[in-house]
Amino acid sequence: MARLILEQGPITASALGERVGLTPAAVRRHLDALLAEGMIEVRRARPQARRGRGRPAKWFAITDAGRSAFVHAYDDLASAALRFLAEKAGSAAVAEFARRQIADLERRYRPVVRAAPPQQRVRVLAEALSADGYAAAAAEAPRAGGQQLCQHHCPVAHVAAEFPQLCEAETEAFSRLLGTPVQRLATIAHGDGICTTHVSPRDLGAGGDTGSDTASGETSDTTQGNGNDEESGRTSL
Repeated sequence: MARLILEQGPITASALGERVGLTPAAVRRHLDALLAEGMIEVRRARPQARRGRGRPAKWFAITDAGRSAFVHAYDDLASAALRFLAEKAGSAAVAEFARRQIADLERRYRPVVRAAPPQQRVRVLAEALSADGYAAAAAEAPRAGGQQLCQHHCPVAHVAAEFPQLCEAETEAFSRLLGTPVQRLATIAHGDGICTTHVSPRDLGAGGDTGSDTASGETSDTTQGNGNDEESGRTSL
C-alpha cells in the first residue's frame, strides 16, 4: 500500500481500493496504520485538482519518513564525503564527481533508449529508471506540448538536497539520452512530491548520440539546452 501511494500519490482511498481490490474498510485499516507510523499524510486537496461542491476529498501522500523507509542507503556517509570533497577541492570537483556517477547510468541506458522510436523514448527511459528504483513514469505534458518524465522516488534525495550538482548532472544526461532540451519543473530534493522533467517535443531523438563523450566523464560546461539555469536548485537525482 505504501509503495502504491509512493508511485501513484497523492491518491484517494477509493482509488487505492480500486487498484488493490480491497474493501473500503480494509483500505481504511491500512491507511490508519500508515498514518500512525508517519509513513503517509493527508492532504485535503490534490495539487492542481479542480474543487467541486461538497466535502473535499482526502488525498494520501507519502511523507519524508515514508520515502526514507524505501532506499536511502548511506545518505549520511555520502553527504559527508561530498562535503569533504567540496571543502578540499571546491564545488567544481563535486560537479565532476556527479557527472562521473551519472556516466555509468547513461552508458547503460543509451542502447535501449536509442533503439526505441523517438516518441517512445521518454517511456523507455522511465522504464529503465524504474528498474533502478526510481519509480518513474512518462506522461503527456498538460500544456505547451512535449512529455513529462516523472520520478516518484529518488534514492539520493537527501544528498541531492545539499548538493544540487547531482541533479544537474542527471538532467544533462536526460537531455543527451533523449536528444532534445529538457527542463526540471519540480524535485523531491527541493521538497516536491515528484521529480518532474519536461521534455521538449523539438527534435526529440535527434542527436542523442552526441552525449558519448560526456557520458565517459569528460563533460563540457555546455550541454544540449536543458533550460535549467534558473532551476538548478530544484533538481534531483
